[in-house]
Amino acid sequence: MNLVLMGLPGAGKGTQAEKIVEKYGVPHISTGDMFRAAIKDETELGLKAKTFMDAGNLVPDEVTIGIVRERLSKDDCAKGFLLDGFPRTVAQADALENILSDLGRKIDYVINVEVPKEDLMERLTGRWVSPTSGASYHVIFNPPKVEGICDKDGSKLIQREDDKPETVAQRLEVNIKQTQPLIDFYTEKGYLKNVDGKQDINKVFEDIDQLLKGLR
Repeated sequence: MNLVLMGLPGAGKGTQAEKIVEKYGVPHISTGDMFRAAIKDETELGLKAKTFMDAGNLVPDEVTIGIVRERLSKDDCAKGFLLDGFPRTVAQADALENILSDLGRKIDYVINVEVPKEDLMERLTGRWVSPTSGASYHVIFNPPKVEGICDKDGSKLIQREDDKPETVAQRLEVNIKQTQPLIDFYTEKGYLKNVDGKQDINKVFEDIDQLLKGLR
């Protein structure tokens, strides 16, 4: 099974990726992991990527796409893969189609874990941490015994900048704008399968599992 996994920050994509890999045994391929492996192996493209990353620049498409091609050509991808974090643009999606065509393969499904923006806001802005112990809480899913106070050391909980509503809203807006052209692209191709990510984690996986059973 050749899969692409999509989902906005907070949708629970990472958890579902773990469950898919555990049950179906396909390699979980994320952009970060690919870059790290190529750099560690000192491949030509890995070293090129490193020069951009060391300079704090984005790795250009031609290098990223080359690394993806190398990774998908490896033996452990012969029976399938789960791509996560790639493609990010329609140009990359087009390149992925060409790579798979050259390998005599095609995408089976693009699984999009869908959660409304207001629910994502609730999930992502509910985290508070202890500045001393680092213990993390969530106002809905894992609240402290006393509101605003750490269970472990009694310190007053703080909210990190990344978790503040205005920061989260901006991040989600950027992600939605980036993701929509890809959703349109894969809808037109007939690959896109939306899964309701508002449900319990295990129910979300049941829905994904039902989908994937048809590929076996």
